[in-house]
Amino acid sequence: MVVVEKIQVSGMSCQHCVNGVTKALEEIHGVGSALVSLENSMAEVTFEADRVDLKTLKDAVRAKGFGIIDFPAAGFAIAPPGPLSPGKIGATVAAPDIGARMPGNKEIRELSFRIEGMSCANCSGTIEKALRATAGIQKASINFSMEKGFVGYDKNLIDGKGVLEIVNRAGYRALGEGAEKTDDSRLAARERFRFLFALSLTIPLTVLMYTMPFGHVNTNYLMAILATLVQFVSGRTFYEGAFHSLKNRSTNMDVLIALGISAAYFYSLFSLFFLDPAAHTFFDSSAMLITFIMVGKMIEARAKGKTGLALEKLMSLQADRARVIENGQERMVKASLVKVGDLLSVRPGETIPVDGEILEGTTTIDESMITGEPLPSEKGHGDLVTGATINRTGVITIKAVRVGKATMLARIVKMVEDAQADKAPIQRLADVVSNYFVPVVVAVALLTFFLWYFVLEYPPPVGVTRFLFSFQLMIAVLVVACPCALGLATPTAIMVASGVGLNRGILFKRASVLETISHLDIVLFDKTGTITQGKPRVSTVHPLGNRSEADVLKIAASVGANSVHPLAEAVVNKASDEGIVLEKILNPSEIPGHGTQGTLDGKKVMVGNLKLMAKDAVLSQEAVKVGQRLSDAGQSTVYVWYDNEMIGIIALADQVKTDSREAIARLHALGIRTALISGDNQKAAKAVAETVGIDDVEAEVLPGEKSDIVKKWQAKGLKVGMAGDGINDAPALAQADIGIAVGSGTDIAKETGDVILVNNTLLDVERAIRLGRKTLSTIKVNFFWAFFYNILMIPIAAGLLYPALGLSLKPEWACIAMWLSSLTVVGNSLLLKRVNLKNNG
Repeated sequence: MVVVEKIQVSGMSCQHCVNGVTKALEEIHGVGSALVSLENSMAEVTFEADRVDLKTLKDAVRAKGFGIIDFPAAGFAIAPPGPLSPGKIGATVAAPDIGARMPGNKEIRELSFRIEGMSCANCSGTIEKALRATAGIQKASINFSMEKGFVGYDKNLIDGKGVLEIVNRAGYRALGEGAEKTDDSRLAARERFRFLFALSLTIPLTVLMYTMPFGHVNTNYLMAILATLVQFVSGRTFYEGAFHSLKNRSTNMDVLIALGISAAYFYSLFSLFFLDPAAHTFFDSSAMLITFIMVGKMIEARAKGKTGLALEKLMSLQADRARVIENGQERMVKASLVKVGDLLSVRPGETIPVDGEILEGTTTIDESMITGEPLPSEKGHGDLVTGATINRTGVITIKAVRVGKATMLARIVKMVEDAQADKAPIQRLADVVSNYFVPVVVAVALLTFFLWYFVLEYPPPVGVTRFLFSFQLMIAVLVVACPCALGLATPTAIMVASGVGLNRGILFKRASVLETISHLDIVLFDKTGTITQGKPRVSTVHPLGNRSEADVLKIAASVGANSVHPLAEAVVNKASDEGIVLEKILNPSEIPGHGTQGTLDGKKVMVGNLKLMAKDAVLSQEAVKVGQRLSDAGQSTVYVWYDNEMIGIIALADQVKTDSREAIARLHALGIRTALISGDNQKAAKAVAETVGIDDVEAEVLPGEKSDIVKKWQAKGLKVGMAGDGINDAPALAQADIGIAVGSGTDIAKETGDVILVNNTLLDVERAIRLGRKTLSTIKVNFFWAFFYNILMIPIAAGLLYPALGLSLKPEWACIAMWLSSLTVVGNSLLLKRVNLKNNG
């Protein structure tokens, strides 16, 4: 049995610690994945309970030198600082209870599920209303376009089954993960039968209406039989929808349709049996209304389906099977059974089943489905590969690193689904209007009948009584009104835009991000790893005193091996290239923004910038001159101390990314200002800024000060975006109006970012902003058409044009106009697919 447990870990201080805990847990046989959060001091572990227990997991963490905070066994449990950030691998699997909880503490879980039976956007509002009225529901978002629900709930008050039951009681069908899903072909067949049944009877009914072959009385009776079959076989779905909506004290499109077809049918039935069997009836109108609406819903469903094709296509790329190597033998298994640490063989042309590391072989990988880049990437020993990408040329052996919900594909899918589930601020207008829309339309319909029958004295059309004319206009008003167009205006545009971004490797965490990013005034860039390659190289080593270059490099690399800083990594790589054997450093500690220190041979050693220098350390004139010269040249400098004596200075240079200058120019062309934030010295930072065309520079900034820089720009009334890739960028990414995490960066940066750039290119920053602006523009156009349609068509249906032009709208034509309005909105959203993110056009 696969279970999930949370372990609170103490002693983690950096990403290096996170990597250590993650590796310790995932190396245990039976562990599927381990999600470790530095900010929450928490590890969420998925494992097979029959193969490993919780004690073994905790012992593995302790063996790495970290502490475990155990929850009390009885009475109450200390609530963890918070759930893992949803940006990190989805967090859709609910962890079990860890003891009893203190009153007031919340265990928030997230649940996504499919919903069947929604007929219009107001249905989503009905379900949200029912969910939010339930104790324990923290948030609820229902996406009509996706036919999915996304709920956050307190596990102490309600469970997942309870959430689904609320939806079911509201009159819809909720399908949780793993539940037996109604076959799409069966649903389609049922809808197709209802439509064909209605069509096959409506056509002869209409012919009978206009020919009256059996005389008025007999033909009316025959039409009544045909209309009754259409009304209660094909039209049953509208009555069911209206019943459940009214039961939940809300209204939707089904209510309007049910009122319209009921008014036409039951008046005709009453007239036939109780007034005059030879009088004019509306049997043909009720049948045609049902038929035309079903046509419109089928076309609308097909159009809506196209808005989510990008995500469906990505999900379909997952490999079904994997070739596992056990005892030197290969065997095929389901991809879902692959565990972390398994060895897999992947042949040319096959899809890589999980995220892994290449142990043997070289090949080229088609990563276009993840990055959007058409050219395959060359991969060899030690390189990471992503599940769902395609192995093109060579046979490779990989070690499974991330499986199931932890793979990049699963995380991307979850992120896109979260974005599509979210509601942009502009959607609130539609929600407010929709709440009052149906009652207002019903009131307008009744007012229309009252005015034309009792007040207005214009003569009705020839051959039509005043009552029938007024009645016909009332039905037309009920049918022509369309709340669906309002409800579809935002979600369809968000779905298409997130799909377009997905194809390019631009991921938006929330729908609101697409709106907010379009309003950015300035983008702040971290230097190392964002503007530059992020992989600085050692250019020169300057020994001081009687030390040699090899001595300086050996000590610096030995200390730097305990740091995750890019400069330290570059020094270690240089020592490795020189064949230098590193020494073991005791008590290493990393000081953010300063450097790393420890003990070697009983002496204190330090590697970092001048801020790290102890008060009693010596700084010679030679060191000052060398450091100044290197700084003037725009190079980064690393100072090395041994026993408080500076023994050398290492110069490093970080190459600017080839596309950084073009990206900055494109942002300026959009009217967006840019600024550079760096922990490096002023001259090094300014040299990079001048190279790429950035005017404003903030240098020698400590990690905690980056967020203060963001606040400074926000205090000027500007909407601020922050692009970064490292741990020290996380607070600034969180503070910014839009945090943009570069794809090659650390997990914590991706957790905090609102936009994730899968590709390591700053051109995608401009593309993301341009896509956001186009999306917001599309939503506004959708709202214009939705409001314009209703403002125009409802008065026309109410007879506005009849006094001057003698024109009135028949109910069946009003029905066609109604579903055309929805198609207009969906079609306009689909035009977003034409946005070209390959260039600046």
